[in-house]
Amino acid sequence: MRKIVYFDLETRRSAAQVGGWHRADLMGMSVGVTYSTKDKAYHIYTEDQANELIEEMRAADLVVGFNHIGFDYQVLQPFTFWTIAEATRNLDICLDIGSKLGHRVSLDSIAKATLGGHSKTAKGTDALKWWAEYESTGDVQKMLDITTYCCYDVKVTMEIYLYGAKHGHVLYENKQGVITEVPVDWQL
Repeated sequence: MRKIVYFDLETRRSAAQVGGWHRADLMGMSVGVTYSTKDKAYHIYTEDQANELIEEMRAADLVVGFNHIGFDYQVLQPFTFWTIAEATRNLDICLDIGSKLGHRVSLDSIAKATLGGHSKTAKGTDALKWWAEYESTGDVQKMLDITTYCCYDVKVTMEIYLYGAKHGHVLYENKQGVITEVPVDWQL
């Protein structure tokens, strides 16, 4: 059986705080989360554990995420000399679906349509707010809030991947509000 690692992270700073999305390398990581099919467990990493996170992904047969090549890896890049996207084998659901449709679709749109109403539990801006509160107060509950949110996004990403691998398609709601099927060729 292949070792698949499902992955997501949350940042410490917003695009506005660092001068734009092209400066993701300055955003910092508050929390990174993986789910590994090897040990069937979630793994939680803080910024000081970024190297361990990168090593877990390098050891995987496949890393599955949502916009992780274009964004999350850019956030992590300052923590390693490896070019992460080249040192890992990846399926970026956002890139895969976007290449088939010719436009981006949100994780939430795919999750709601494909998983029968399941959606994200919060927004990335909530995670940024929680990080700021944690930094100013030291309230550990705020770190737990970020971690819970990130774990759920990893779970949603995994469920979308598993659905697509099993059925050969995923669904999303298009701009006209119509549920639309997108063929995929993902494998377990």
